[in-house]
Amino acid sequence: QVRLVESGGDLVQPGGSLRLSCAASGIIFRIYDMGWFRQAPGNERHLVATITRDGSTNYADFAKGRFAISRDNSKNTLYMQMFSLKPEDTAVYYCDAVFGGNHYWGQGTQVTVSS
Repeated sequence: QVRLVESGGDLVQPGGSLRLSCAASGIIFRIYDMGWFRQAPGNERHLVATITRDGSTNYADFAKGRFAISRDNSKNTLYMQMFSLKPEDTAVYYCDAVFGGNHYWGQGTQVTVSS
C-alpha cells in the first residue's frame, strides 16, 4: 500500500522559515519523480517544485530563490525548505509521487503565514 505522509506545516510569521517533509512507503522511492503542490482555500492546486529521480529540480516562479526541494533516497523522504515566507504562501502543501503515469498524493500539511 502506497503512503505519502507530509509533516512540518505550522503557523509562522511573515519572513519565517519552515521545512516540510514527505515520508514515502509502499513505493520504490528512488525511481519516482517527486513534487510539492499547494492549494489555498477556494483555489486550484498549483505546482510548487519538482525533483526528478536523477535530482533535477524545477520551481514555480513564486518559489524560485525562496524554496528548496530535496530528497533523501536512503530515508524515502522528500523535503522542502521554505524561507522568507509570505502570507500568500498560506495553503495546504501536498507531496506527489510520479512514475509511469501513476500519481500518488499525500493528505497534505497546513502552512499558515500570519502575524
